[in-house]
Amino acid sequence: MKPLPTGLQSHLDTGTTTLAWCWQLTRSDGQVFGFTDHDLPLTFGGTTYQPESGFTASEIRAGSDLSVDAQDAEGVLTSTTITETDILDGRWDNAAVEIWRVNWADTSQRVLMRRGAIGQVRRGRVQFVAEMRSLAHVLNQTVGRTFQASCDAALGDARCGVNLNDPAYKGSGTVVTVDSDRAFTTSGLSGFADGWFALGMLTWTGGANAGRKAEVLSHAVGTADVTITMLEAPVLAIAVGDTFGIAAGCDKRFETCKARFANAVNFRGFPHIPGQDTVIRYAAKSDSNTGAVL
Repeated sequence: MKPLPTGLQSHLDTGTTTLAWCWQLTRSDGQVFGFTDHDLPLTFGGTTYQPESGFTASEIRAGSDLSVDAQDAEGVLTSTTITETDILDGRWDNAAVEIWRVNWADTSQRVLMRRGAIGQVRRGRVQFVAEMRSLAHVLNQTVGRTFQASCDAALGDARCGVNLNDPAYKGSGTVVTVDSDRAFTTSGLSGFADGWFALGMLTWTGGANAGRKAEVLSHAVGTADVTITMLEAPVLAIAVGDTFGIAAGCDKRFETCKARFANAVNFRGFPHIPGQDTVIRYAAKSDSNTGAVL
């Protein structure tokens, strides 16, 4: 049972209540937003909770075991606070959530009902629905390393050790022609080998998407041009003249780590791990599966 503050308990005991729900959302960039189902703004704890934001919540689905409790928050995409662009940018992903029950006539009388985080966000034509997950969802996350053949480090991080600021691993370019919503030809990358930036990271430095990052699917060098294809279309349309910086990519294989980056000593995978077919093989002197140590 959740204990209630004395003032709020006294208010509930009167039988006639003035209660409202308030949701506080803290994004990963540190920005804090408040929403309420009351018809006037409510302020407490340094946050103002705005009404009429197009933000409403469903009933809370809860259990007594370790399953993830959830609640859906729904809002219209025309809200000035929660925009479609921000959702597409992922700025609301895993945002911290606090759900309060508040006496709107006296906001000092309130209780924190639960904490959680934004989970799956589903978008429609005129609205979005965000899942609010309880703290139990953290228990579903993988902790520690995975025993696998491929590398589990991110290219350029401390475990990897590759310096992506090395001119050999980075480039910059300008969009020359737009082929589709996620593919374009570019200038400025003619000095790099075919596929050098495949699976890398592109950062827009000019144009409507300036400041945003995108994963690169492929990098093709033709006889007359260079084509970059991104994994997903950017939030805003690509335009001729947009500028970007781009970093080399890695397919996480030991061969790539050794040949492209000369970084085999820092490879964070297990390249000699037996494959799935090993369980049905038998030892034989005539092949590599002799039973000896690899």
